[in-house]
Amino acid sequence: MYEPNVVGDWQEYDEHPGLRVRVHRLEASEPPRGRDDAAEGLTYFSVRVTVENRGGRHSTIHLEDGQIDVRVGTDGESAFIDWRNSQFIEGFDVYPLRRATAVLYAAGPEASLSLVDVQIQLRVDEEWAERRLWAGGIGLQEGAVQSACGREGLAHQVSNFLRDQAEEGTA
Repeated sequence: MYEPNVVGDWQEYDEHPGLRVRVHRLEASEPPRGRDDAAEGLTYFSVRVTVENRGGRHSTIHLEDGQIDVRVGTDGESAFIDWRNSQFIEGFDVYPLRRATAVLYAAGPEASLSLVDVQIQLRVDEEWAERRLWAGGIGLQEGAVQSACGREGLAHQVSNFLRDQAEEGTA
């Protein structure tokens, strides 16, 4: 059975050795350039997508409009994406031991924000990578959704330990 990643998890791409992606910092947040009129009555939130290169050569990364899909609530309704306030990765060369981060601003009904799914389809060196899914929610700590995703026992403990170790070196 396919398990979604939990917000905060790193996901490596087999087809691009050394390249990994992480959806993190899912939090309630107002956009820096003001609210879009189309989001009236909705609650804004932001999410970060970080691409890290642990490989031996640089990769050109694209993470733009249409490559990020955000769904909220139990019915998986599409969130409003504020393209004007969001910051994407557009043709950036990520060299070994470097990162690039996109910041996405979205909005949805406040009652639906306890369940947020973020799907990413990264383009690397003009090739499309597989789609990946992260699950989380506003008001939940990163990793708090793991039991809902079916992770238990030793695998859960190892995942938490590795995430804690990775967090020590990041801001």
